[in-house]
Amino acid sequence: MLAERIDQFITYLRVERGASAHTRRAYASDLRQLADFLAERGRENPDPGELTLHDLRAFIADRFDENQASSLARKISTLRSFWTFLNKKRLVESNPAELLSSPKVQKPLRNYLGVDEIFHLLDGHRGDSVLGVRDMAIWEVGYGAGLRVSELVGLNKQDIDLQQGWVQTVGKGNKERKVPLGTKACAALERYLARRHELVGDKTDADAIFLNHRGGRLSDRSVRRLLKDHLVRAGLDTSLTPHGLRHSYATHLLDAGADLRGIQELLGHSNLSTTQRYTHVSIDRLMEVYDAAHPRARATRRRRAKEPSSPSSTDE
Repeated sequence: MLAERIDQFITYLRVERGASAHTRRAYASDLRQLADFLAERGRENPDPGELTLHDLRAFIADRFDENQASSLARKISTLRSFWTFLNKKRLVESNPAELLSSPKVQKPLRNYLGVDEIFHLLDGHRGDSVLGVRDMAIWEVGYGAGLRVSELVGLNKQDIDLQQGWVQTVGKGNKERKVPLGTKACAALERYLARRHELVGDKTDADAIFLNHRGGRLSDRSVRRLLKDHLVRAGLDTSLTPHGLRHSYATHLLDAGADLRGIQELLGHSNLSTTQRYTHVSIDRLMEVYDAAHPRARATRRRRAKEPSSPSSTDE
């Protein structure tokens, strides 16, 4: 019974939620670990409705020594999503997973660059080989359009409009969106596309924009490796991932005064809370926004402007 419900849940994620293959694999792995844990204790394929909070806590406790806090938190999130699905479909009467407590997860390392660091990263890349020109286009488009690495490597020729300065991509949940490209990104792409033929081989995807040295479509793993190499040469923090360029994109837009809702649309997020996690704004910038927009802040400024200045020491 549990195995069948897991299959139903994974199908639901694919069909109704439009979850990525990576997300589905992670959820399936967590739930099959639960099934294996129960089977080892003589409960082969039980009805999920029979499982209690004690059973779920025992499973998480069993994984404690093998998993970091972040992995345990993900497993708990998986259990909550699974039982929420079962409850929504009226396949169980109760939801014991909602009572699970998540472990404290250590705050992750910074995964974004400041404006000066981004300029150093991009302006410091001066490779004249076709691979160097390709890499420059990757960084400019990744940062210039705030794309996910999967969206970046999935770009096809028909997705780019260099004249209008737009890129069209398909994000999570198969949602299409159009994102503006900056002049630097357009110039870098134009330069690379003029030399793309140098990478074309017998097995080249005719539509793929970014090709590897063998002529195939570049993979997201390769982009991660290329970025790490470039960070080393630029003397920047090598813990940055390609997703960090997307974080930087959102942070710099918000820090420059862009509307959070607009950034949400550009990033292709369904929820504003997700967008907020992508932004890292200085307290000075937040105070500027507050002073410029909050009516009580404006009233305070007007009142201060009308008040006479305090006497100087020479008036005493």
